[in-house]
Amino acid sequence: MTSLAAYGGLFVAAFAAATLLPAQSEALLAGLVINGGYSLALLIAVATLGNVLGSLVNWLLGRQVERFRDRRWFPVGPAALARAENWYRRYGRWSLLLSWVPIIGDPLTLIAGTLKEPLWSFLALVGIAKLTRYLAVAAAAQGFVS
Repeated sequence: MTSLAAYGGLFVAAFAAATLLPAQSEALLAGLVINGGYSLALLIAVATLGNVLGSLVNWLLGRQVERFRDRRWFPVGPAALARAENWYRRYGRWSLLLSWVPIIGDPLTLIAGTLKEPLWSFLALVGIAKLTRYLAVAAAAQGFVS
């Protein structure tokens, strides 16, 4: 696999994994680390950037949710949206450090947009969370090789 394809594929997988679409990027990162031949720092940077940008899409969608929340096709019911908003109000912006967690992380980034979390704090906290996760995945994959 060419380097461009490897890094590009990792970016796309990480981006998709951070949106509300079902996708997995950790396995691809681990495979590329185990395979070797790629810059570890660049792999982690590409995965982190893709994942943070995917989360930014959720944040942007959240900023627009008020326009669509009462439509029949809207994928989240009013009660579920209210629960998520109450949870975010209770725990605040620091809950974005959990944005890497499967199942809750993606909706959490959407709710942050809905509740108008400032972009600077959103990007900082989500960036820390996503970077930490990819560092852990890469370290585990390197341990597997050793």
